[in-house]
Amino acid sequence: MDFSNPTRHLRRVSILGSTGSIGTQALEVIAAAPDRFGVAGLSAGGRNLELLARQAVAVRAPAVGVASASETDLERAIGAAADAAGITGYAPELFAGGSAAAKVAAWPDADVVLNGITGSIGLEPTLAALAAGHLLALANKESLIAGGALVRAAAAPGQLVPVDSEHSAIAQALRGGTADEVDRLVLTASGGPFRGMTRSQLQHVTPAQALAHPTWDMGRVISTNSASMVNKALEVIEAHLLFDVPLERIDVVVHPQSVIHSMVQFVDGSTLAQASPPDMRLPIALGIGWPFRVPGSAKACDWTRPAEWTFEALDEQAFPAIALAKQAAAEGGTRMAVFNAANEEAVDAFHRGAIGFPDIVDTVSDVVDEQRARESAGAARGELSLEAVLEAERWARRRARVRCGLGEFPLQDPAADREGQKENP
Repeated sequence: MDFSNPTRHLRRVSILGSTGSIGTQALEVIAAAPDRFGVAGLSAGGRNLELLARQAVAVRAPAVGVASASETDLERAIGAAADAAGITGYAPELFAGGSAAAKVAAWPDADVVLNGITGSIGLEPTLAALAAGHLLALANKESLIAGGALVRAAAAPGQLVPVDSEHSAIAQALRGGTADEVDRLVLTASGGPFRGMTRSQLQHVTPAQALAHPTWDMGRVISTNSASMVNKALEVIEAHLLFDVPLERIDVVVHPQSVIHSMVQFVDGSTLAQASPPDMRLPIALGIGWPFRVPGSAKACDWTRPAEWTFEALDEQAFPAIALAKQAAAEGGTRMAVFNAANEEAVDAFHRGAIGFPDIVDTVSDVVDEQRARESAGAARGELSLEAVLEAERWARRRARVRCGLGEFPLQDPAADREGQKENP
């Protein structure tokens, strides 16, 4: 498809994780720009089947998928939603089961796939969208983190567009210079609900406190990851993979106001920063409309009103996740897949009351160390593939659950709680 003119074609967008905050805000962006966008497909985990059905009927999505419900359940829900809306004759293609999102991602009528799933279960849909040749607007950082070189090899130049606010900011700032002129990338972090606390103070924080993010309203996994700085650690690795900047030239700075979303420092001493009020509709619109901006996507800063922006160093002793992730990523292979999977299980254990808050990152470190030890003892890495990543994740989840005292087997559907993403504060 020719994307050289922003208004020449109607871009048809498939949204994965449509009932989560990224998905619902994407539908708002699309509805506000009917001359730019249409919906090709929707998929969701299935925790809110009625909402998925209402969304599908409202936009007449040609393809609809659900992970944790049957095709019959989905058909009934869509039928009920259509009846309630007075709609007749709507009969989309339906997909159900673990590969439903990947099938929607590969749906041939799409031009753009927005992957708003949370967690590494987004890897298969990411690869499916890339294989189908669609532009991939990626809000599912975990699939890039876990897939690493596998995803990079599958993506054609310009096919992968970031949607995370930090990486969208970097992509915008990078337009101000050539690749050779980039000195450093600087990702900003709000500091989360525990900014300024010591490691000993973190021993006593509760799950409710971890979910009380000062800037963003997010799902359980990402809110907890933001509180532990694991989310920022993953964003550092994502920036490395997206923009091909060495890990040692990617920094994190705490910026509590969350107005500067990230910065690029150039070799001549100039720094370009992208600023906007915290609103995910802006990077979503830019992601699905890339490289063109969509007028009216979000409100701009009011430069006539006094404001104070502050920046401070991250306390790496209280929040060691970033250094741990950089080391794991530098080692390559499936190391970051293990990091991410162990973290997801540790987050679940924390919310079940099995471990304390600092134990989340400690568990990740222990499982990563165990993988290193296995390799030192002769365990072969093997060729990086989707199956190798999935097997490494299965192993990491078992080991993390054992270390958290939960046993080897999962206590929940792995597709659960996978649609939470950044929302407006």
